[in-house]
Amino acid sequence: MERQIYIFDTTLRDGEQVPGAKLNKKQKLEIAKQLERLNVDVIEAGFPCSSPGDLEAVKAVAREIKNCVVCGLARAVKQDIDICWEAVKEAKHPRIHVFLGSSDIHVQKKLRKDKETALQMAVDSVRYAKSLCPEVEYSTEDASRSDFDYLCRVIRAVIKEGASIINIPDTVGYAVPDEFAALIRKIKENVPELDNVTLSVHCHNDLGLAVANSLAAIREGAEQVECTVNGIGERAGNASMEEIVMALKTRSSKFGVDTRINTREIYRTSRLVSRIMNIPVQPNKAIVGSNAFAHSSGIHQDGILKDRSTYEIIRPEDVGIKQHSIILTARSGRAALRHRLEELGYELEKDVFERVYQRFLNVADRKKEIRSEDLISIVEVEMTKVPETYSFVNLQILSGNDITPMASVTLSRDGEKYTDASIGNGPVNAAFRSIERIIGKSGKLLDFDLKAVTHGKDALGEAMVRVEIEDNVYSGTGTSPDIIEASVRAYLNAFNRYFANNH
Repeated sequence: MERQIYIFDTTLRDGEQVPGAKLNKKQKLEIAKQLERLNVDVIEAGFPCSSPGDLEAVKAVAREIKNCVVCGLARAVKQDIDICWEAVKEAKHPRIHVFLGSSDIHVQKKLRKDKETALQMAVDSVRYAKSLCPEVEYSTEDASRSDFDYLCRVIRAVIKEGASIINIPDTVGYAVPDEFAALIRKIKENVPELDNVTLSVHCHNDLGLAVANSLAAIREGAEQVECTVNGIGERAGNASMEEIVMALKTRSSKFGVDTRINTREIYRTSRLVSRIMNIPVQPNKAIVGSNAFAHSSGIHQDGILKDRSTYEIIRPEDVGIKQHSIILTARSGRAALRHRLEELGYELEKDVFERVYQRFLNVADRKKEIRSEDLISIVEVEMTKVPETYSFVNLQILSGNDITPMASVTLSRDGEKYTDASIGNGPVNAAFRSIERIIGKSGKLLDFDLKAVTHGKDALGEAMVRVEIEDNVYSGTGTSPDIIEASVRAYLNAFNRYFANNH
């Protein structure tokens, strides 16, 4: 019987620490529900003590999710643990995750304490957490740079106090695979108490080795891996959930382990996280990138046509990437659209479906046909919409290489239309200024990403922006065959997020 590897997903906690990716309660809950469909074992829903908003978001996830452990993070202090328990106590399967630095640099420079004091903090915090919650995880932060003997002392001490999951993090992505494997092996040899608890690893990607280090640890007996969808996270990110899962599945004879993950939900989960967090997935990203199953070389194409296994080690269908032959155009009706959506795995409520249908017609009028990628993009934009204080109506652009660009934008609010125009150093800049004139607020554009989400000259363009409005950063997304319209929709989406959070 294959050994089970537990998938601990920290997209909603470590992944959310990416600048500009802050999630509100509704967004966290939407991602958490999809993670439950993906069948992860543990959802780390947040860091409840970080803000009242995150406390409420974690509470909402804890109340809603039934088939996964719901976990909250806490520093090794009583106040954090109390707030964490308040957040997760209504979960069907709650867990408190306590962490404290164990390396000399963390103990001395960050905590400004000696090792014995830090050890006592670890012991006291686990004992207290265990008095509240039946399941406590303890992380030895910066374990890969810690003194080995001290690391083992900490692990033994917290197990004695009731920690049932011990996490060994490569917090700054410093380790290399053979070194990290040796660390896990050596810890297991020197701490026999680990035989009765779950050994976990949490690897960062600063050297691009997070997945490799995680897989090396699994081969040495690690039973839980902490990871994020699309590998998002602080700095260079975390170990990528989809890469770990598919590596274990594809090379099962090598690892002899299995996960409970429903791999056919991987692509849908990746797209949802990318859209809501406004973090694009690089085209050549393994498993979920737009080029992951694309073949342009004639030799490769010939091989694929003869036998897919010549150049594909994973079937696209296994991760939820589906190809369909039904052609959708502006002449297609609701029945055809609903059929295609069901094939793609979407069951939309009536009002959401109607919004999708109207947006579909708008795009289809400007494209010869709507492909699956177009439809997925349209659906996910409509499903993740915030309440629209202002709605986009139309856009007119006057631009050229020897004239000053000008844009006229019309928005609606409460059934009333507002039009204004502005000049700028380009048509997009002019359109953004027009939006600000109508709304009466200005924003500072921090990031602007534009890409084609489908192929061909009539490709659907997707714009993603991050805008600073009144000292807070808001993300926005927009799609359209017209890249200026996509940009305007994204900028307006960011302002609607501002209004949703401040009213």
